[in-house]
Amino acid sequence: MSATSPIAAAAHVVVVGAGQAGFQTALSLRDRAHAGPVTVVGDEPGLPYNRPPLSKSYLTDRSGPASVLLREQMFYATRGIEVRAGVAVTRLDRDRRQVVLAGDERIGFDHLVLATGSRARPITVPGAGLDGVVSLRTLVDATRLRTWIGGPVRDVVVIGGGFIGLELAAAAATAGHHVTVVEAGERPMARAVAPELADHIAAEHCRRGVRLEVSTAVRSIVGRGGHAVGVELEVGEVIRADLVVVGVGAAANSELAGDADLALCPVTGGVLVDERLLTADPAISAIGDCATYPSRFADHPVRLESVQNAVDHARHVAERLVAGSSEPYDKVPWFWTTQFDLKIQTVGIGRPDDERRVVGDPASGAFSVLRFAADRLVAVESVNRPADHMAARRILAGDRRPGPADAQSPGFTLKSFLSVAA
Repeated sequence: MSATSPIAAAAHVVVVGAGQAGFQTALSLRDRAHAGPVTVVGDEPGLPYNRPPLSKSYLTDRSGPASVLLREQMFYATRGIEVRAGVAVTRLDRDRRQVVLAGDERIGFDHLVLATGSRARPITVPGAGLDGVVSLRTLVDATRLRTWIGGPVRDVVVIGGGFIGLELAAAAATAGHHVTVVEAGERPMARAVAPELADHIAAEHCRRGVRLEVSTAVRSIVGRGGHAVGVELEVGEVIRADLVVVGVGAAANSELAGDADLALCPVTGGVLVDERLLTADPAISAIGDCATYPSRFADHPVRLESVQNAVDHARHVAERLVAGSSEPYDKVPWFWTTQFDLKIQTVGIGRPDDERRVVGDPASGAFSVLRFAADRLVAVESVNRPADHMAARRILAGDRRPGPADAQSPGFTLKSFLSVAA
């Protein structure tokens, strides 16, 4: 693709959102020697922080909030990055190229990067507003949840069996609590990973004492004295609960863009961007959890919620702004989670009708599920097989990929295929 003009050396880049994507945008602009002002505006108090530990180690260790900061205050001062924390952007004035803050303060921009992230979806059942019903999205949420888990709580019910729900279940079970996971689907993580992997993860949770209730929904949260004491299932059973954690997915924070007449995806709710992560307004990009973009790894626009996606989006936009490149964003999507002793890593984007092959032995606790579409590898999901994961990332980034027949040949490994392909 032909190059576009880079922004001026003195251009003011404003980033709305102080999460991983917003932080990385500012960092990458400075790393690429952009000399103009860089302002990061975030509605949460405090400095940008690392989110993955919030549903894992932060819940059970004794470290304070400072342990998850991406950088200390001195870093931002040294790099000339202004962080406006605890400040909400209420409106985008595209005509004047300004963001409007609460109180009608305005900040002008030459280029705007929307990195507004996503928020936890609420559960809409009776009792959802009771004390003791919590969700996890922010550092404040995690600190409050850690207080609950470290306190006199005995019975924990997690509503939702996705990545976040199972990470929370693992953390609570490790802390010695009685944990029940309620999942409406037929198995935990059914939409995220292959059945073979989902079943293995479910079995490990059960082995560790977690009770799994699948193919059922929550009718209500039962309270006494304003506090949650149980979760009523559609089948009528009430599960005792001192703490109810809601993990039923996340919604894109795309309202600012929508109110400014920028297009949103009707399926994902994310801000629609092109292959360069630009909106229809050439002065506005959108990245990370809030953005829906065309991916060569999927047959439809995607909105991905992962640190890798946020970081790579930010780096791509910074390169485009500084160097003027029009190259499409094409990084391989990957994700990881830890639950108990399981290190789960996925790469690529699977589809429900993929053909699948298992390499390794699930009984050993280390295996990978290879997913194929049209006889071509499209995704790999691994448990405790980091070599498979790293090889898969390199394979999917290239053009030569194995098919199902290759995976069935004697002695096949992703690493050996990679060496032959090279």
